[in-house]
Amino acid sequence: MRRMGEQGRKTLGMAMAIAGTGALAAAVAFVLSTGGGAVASTEHGMSGDMLVGLDGLDLTPYRNTTVGDVGTERFDPDAYLTEELESTTETLEDGTVLRIFEVEAVNKEIEIAPGVFFPAWTYNGQVPGPTLRANEGERIRIHFTNLGDRPHSMHFHGFHPFEMDGAMLKQQVPPNGTFVYEFEADPVGVHLYHCHATPITQHIHNGLYGLWIVDPKGGRPPARELYMMMNGFDPNFDEENEIYAVNTVAFHYARHPIEVRQNELIRIYLANITEFDLINSFHVHATFFDYYPTGTQPEPRDYTDTIIQGQGERGIVEVRFPHPGDFMFHAHKTEFAERGWMGLFRVIPDEGGDG
Repeated sequence: MRRMGEQGRKTLGMAMAIAGTGALAAAVAFVLSTGGGAVASTEHGMSGDMLVGLDGLDLTPYRNTTVGDVGTERFDPDAYLTEELESTTETLEDGTVLRIFEVEAVNKEIEIAPGVFFPAWTYNGQVPGPTLRANEGERIRIHFTNLGDRPHSMHFHGFHPFEMDGAMLKQQVPPNGTFVYEFEADPVGVHLYHCHATPITQHIHNGLYGLWIVDPKGGRPPARELYMMMNGFDPNFDEENEIYAVNTVAFHYARHPIEVRQNELIRIYLANITEFDLINSFHVHATFFDYYPTGTQPEPRDYTDTIIQGQGERGIVEVRFPHPGDFMFHAHKTEFAERGWMGLFRVIPDEGGDG
């Protein structure tokens, strides 16, 4: 075991005690932040096995991350940042583009922290589900198959007929059943889709959710685009989250920083789908960003470094980093940050920049 100070051992033991017994207790091995000094190592951020601070101080016992790492065989958070669900297209007689997606609900065990496995209900075998994206004015058709062991549905935020809502009891798709959702891609913005079967809390928390994005005609200005869903998990089923993350895996982007270029425009499609907590938040260090709630309006509402979202809220964050280095982004609800919702942007200096 790594060398750990007395306070670090107490903190680790407390986290184990909170987690309970059995596999969960053996796996929830958080090393929580216990020191007050600044981390001076920027070469490796928090992703290495050794952290050295001022005067050569070994900061490893005090870092806020997990012990070990999560493999990407079941789900790759780095790939999720940019991947969209593939679709096929047809042109209807009136010239409208018909965009067709295939989605399945399936039970699958996922790993949310090193050694912590969660019996999820998923869309296409992943949590969050795949990002669905279309253009304003297109017609959308989703072939949905329920391969789970209980009724599920798909409910899309946005405009659609009653028959496509997926929220009423008679609209639930039984195990081994199928349904075809079809509607216009409207309005422009970043939206959600999720299961609306009862109890809704259980179906959403267990993983049945994803991003649904409608791009404006002509698109948005060029930018590096990333998908982020703020979520939480209750692996001991006491209806309180023990683990928080952006894109499911606790501290993944702290151990594997997201590389961006200095002064590059980054557009983040951000949503909060966390159950059992009233709000979540997004904070980025060393810069400010433009925030477009729901992404429906052409001008930003805020210029800030922190925004709050209730469950189901979403928006677009557009940010540039003026300085190179490793910069945190995390929930400014510090409990969430210390339980997994924290990552790093690694800003690579431009040629001739100040790095």
